[in-house]
Amino acid sequence: MPHKLTRIRRLRDELRPARRPVMVAVAGDSAAGKTTLTRGLAEILGPERVTTIGVDDYHRYDRRERKGLPFTALHPECNHIEIMEQHLQLIATGNPILKPVYDHGTGLLCRPELVEPREFVLVEGLLPLHTRLTRACFDIAIYLDPPEPVRHRWKVERDTRKRGYTAEQVLAELERREPESAEFIRPQRSFADVIVRFSPIDGDPPGTPLSADLVLRPTIPHPDLSAVLADDGHAIQLRLTRDEDGRPVDTLRIHGNVPAEESRMVRKAIWSRLGVDAGDPPETLGGIGDDVHSEPLAITQLLLLYHLVTAAR
Repeated sequence: MPHKLTRIRRLRDELRPARRPVMVAVAGDSAAGKTTLTRGLAEILGPERVTTIGVDDYHRYDRRERKGLPFTALHPECNHIEIMEQHLQLIATGNPILKPVYDHGTGLLCRPELVEPREFVLVEGLLPLHTRLTRACFDIAIYLDPPEPVRHRWKVERDTRKRGYTAEQVLAELERREPESAEFIRPQRSFADVIVRFSPIDGDPPGTPLSADLVLRPTIPHPDLSAVLADDGHAIQLRLTRDEDGRPVDTLRIHGNVPAEESRMVRKAIWSRLGVDAGDPPETLGGIGDDVHSEPLAITQLLLLYHLVTAAR
C-alpha cells in the first residue's frame, strides 16, 4: 500500500545521518485561521529553519474557470491531489519539489516555484489530510475547528478586505460550499492529533476575546501540565472529556480573558519543557496582526512548538 510504503521510507530515513524534516499538517476550512497559526510558528522558529507549503496551490482551475464548474475549490476534483501526494512524499523524505502556485489575490495560476525542505515543513490548506498517502507524510496533524458563525465572520472580513469580494458574494459562496465542506473538509478532523477551536464561551460579555479549546488526542505525547493547572477555578483548565467518537481525550481550555500572570506561568512551564537554557518565551507569540494579541493563541502556538521541537529530537 502506498501510504504504508511512505511510512516505511520515513522510518528508514530516520536512521540516516542526514535528518529528514519534521512534517506538520494544519488543516481546516477556508478562513479557519490556518495561516495565522502557521505564520506565528514560522516566526518563532525562524525562516532559516522552516519551509511553509500551502496545498491550496494545487488548485486545478483558476477562479474564472471555476465559475463554470459544478463543484468548488473544496472538492478534490478541483485539485491536483495526485501531484500533491507525490510532492508531499518527496518533501517528507528530504527532496525538493517544483510546486505550483495559486495567487489568492488575483485568482490566477502562476509560475511554479522551487521548494526545498528545511528542518520543519509546515503544510497548511484545505485538504492536507484528505488521503491516506498524504496523512502518512506527517509527524503531527492539526485541525482548526472554529464554530461556523466565527469562521463565516472571519471569511467575510478577509475576502472583502483582501480579495475584492462583497459581503453578499462571500456569504453566497459559503452557502454553495457547505455540502463540500461537510463531505471533504470536516472529516479530516478525525485524523488530527490536536484539534484547535477558537470560540466565544456562553455567558461572556460582548467584546470578550475568543477562548481556545484544544483537544489533545493520545496519538502523540503531550507535555504534562498538571502541576500548573491543578486548580479547576483557573482560567486555564485541563479536563478529561469525550471525543466525537466517545473515546476519552484531554481538553485544554484557555479563557479569552486569562489573567496575564496565569498565562505567563503556563507559557513558562511549556517553554521549560523545550530544553531552552534561559530567557522567556518569544513576545511574537499570539500576534494576530495590527498589534492585536491573543493569549489563547500564544499558548496554543507554544504547545504546538513543543510538539515540533520534540519531534525534531
